Amino acid sequence: MATFKISLNMEYCRSADKGFEEGVKIAREIGYDYIEPMVHTGWELLSEVQYFHSFSMEEDPLYMREICDRYHIKVSSLSGHSPLMKPEAAVSRLTRAIQFATVLNAPFVNTDEMVKPGWMDDEFAHQTMKYTLTKANLVAARHRVHICIEPHGIYTKTAEGLLKIVNLVPSPWIGVNWDTGNSYLAGIEDPYEGLDLVKDKVRHIHAKDISMAHAEAERGLVTGTPVGCACGEGVVEWEKIFEIMEPVDREIFLSVECGTIEQAEKSLGFLRETLGKLLISEK
Repeated sequence: MATFKISLNMEYCRSADKGFEEGVKIAREIGYDYIEPMVHTGWELLSEVQYFHSFSMEEDPLYMREICDRYHIKVSSLSGHSPLMKPEAAVSRLTRAIQFATVLNAPFVNTDEMVKPGWMDDEFAHQTMKYTLTKANLVAARHRVHICIEPHGIYTKTAEGLLKIVNLVPSPWIGVNWDTGNSYLAGIEDPYEGLDLVKDKVRHIHAKDISMAHAEAERGLVTGTPVGCACGEGVVEWEKIFEIMEPVDREIFLSVECGTIEQAEKSLGFLRETLGKLLISEK
């Protein structure tokens, strides 16, 4: 039987212009035990002046852990999204995120294929992604960290396309981060049938709900969206998701991806109530 832990993607505080440490503090005050930080390479201006939550991997990973320990919160996973079709960027970014995750005792690094350049055909794109994932998997296997690919782009908008990328490099360390909102917005296939097809590969879930207005405006026109509304206030059928995943015998993180602090608080309450016996309590 699957069991779940709840985490919070740090995008929740982007609209409030909060830096990393302030975002961690607020997440703890709301009641979260885990967070999913976004990491980047180099130095990013808004993060440096604490208006943005992303954390530079030029910093010491122990510095991130020190901040989290200060607020008694743990890191479930890292949002290390890297353009798999651009290996000159993705290989270094993914491998550094994996190394960072090891220090933080975080077992997952999440990514997607991002944008396909216009000059790449499909075969070239998949060969390029295979190269990127082969290099990243060597590091993931050493560090025992899972690379989780989510539906968010031209190829991953279907379960078949997502599995094709996941299976480019056969490895127990490459799996799926199922994004409940992106799969719904893509609008190409039933998102619950899609989840059922990939469930054996799912290691991590982005718990993203989509408001009715958002769904009506963009479903079938986009392959993803940065954040959703509060879990339980949109179109996603959460009971159906948990029913599909329940037979999968492992612990899975649900990382809430919403757009505001208020939505993060509402999402936590909703998921705690809905999960019931499937929720692993940290108390």
